[in-house]
Amino acid sequence: MRKIVISFFLTLLLVALAAYSGWQLLQRYLDAPLALEAPETFLVEQGSSFRGVANELTARGLLDKPDWWAFYIRMQNAGHLLKAGEYQLEPGVTPRLLVQQLIEGKSITYNFTIIEGSTFSQLRASLAETERLTQRAATMSDAQIMQALGLDGLHPEGQFLADTYQFQRGMSDLDLLRRANSLLQSTLDQAWLQKDSKLPYKTAYEALIMASIVEKETALSSERPIIAGVFVSRLNKGMRLQTDPTVIYGMGAAYKGNIRKADLLRATPYNTYTISGLPPTPIAMVGREAIQAALHPEGERWLFFVAKGDGSHQFSETLSQHNQAVKEFQQRRRRADYRSTPAQ
Repeated sequence: MRKIVISFFLTLLLVALAAYSGWQLLQRYLDAPLALEAPETFLVEQGSSFRGVANELTARGLLDKPDWWAFYIRMQNAGHLLKAGEYQLEPGVTPRLLVQQLIEGKSITYNFTIIEGSTFSQLRASLAETERLTQRAATMSDAQIMQALGLDGLHPEGQFLADTYQFQRGMSDLDLLRRANSLLQSTLDQAWLQKDSKLPYKTAYEALIMASIVEKETALSSERPIIAGVFVSRLNKGMRLQTDPTVIYGMGAAYKGNIRKADLLRATPYNTYTISGLPPTPIAMVGREAIQAALHPEGERWLFFVAKGDGSHQFSETLSQHNQAVKEFQQRRRRADYRSTPAQ
């Protein structure tokens, strides 16, 4: 009986030693860097499994002992936590850190910028050229896109905040537009609550229309509130806005780089030389500064402005002052360095 007991405990000891040795080997494996000499990208498709990831990494010569790696994942009960995405594997990453990276979804992020003053058609073109975005909107009409975003019946112009957005591979163009619209709405709603008094807007949407006009008139931060002030003064006095960017927007594809006198006289819903008040929709995407300018205008004594040729504007209180400024700066148009917008 004594021999049996001794034999049993020796067996337990051997098993424990083997288990401990195996555990130590596993820990050393998990903390040993993968065979990476330089960063490599690795794509985990939607619906992939850790076993599939292990097989591919092994085939690429980056991971050895895939069964050990799979055993560790089962130990962690992490098999269902794998997140799809495009990952960058850095030299020094270990099998343990790789599991953590794939569980936390620390995939590569990219930037997409909606440019201030760009139109929805320009935004669509930029999205279509962004290869790492899943293209879902490319074959849709503008109306279908808005419907897919839950914005059925809303004109798309101006509905997406001009900003830089981070996205991961696999995200769709509609996902990005949805985020940009949500940010636009929250930004506009918050700014509307803090707006100046005695503004001529009945709704936040009208303020957004004004912001889009300001955005198209100047790229100078210092001028945005002043130009907003000019247009607010005109609205309060019952004057027409008479702003060229609205005319250009109303011309659509007919605009070839110049506005003729006939264009200023041709009635369109956006021609603020022929209509009173604001156009029916925004004419461009806006940033936060333009929204703030529309809701906090400055220098309401100005009623006119003209491009000076260096990207800034000359502001005037009276028509006679304005006519003199126009005469002065139109002469500068003949100079080779004349420009109506700031140098980029």
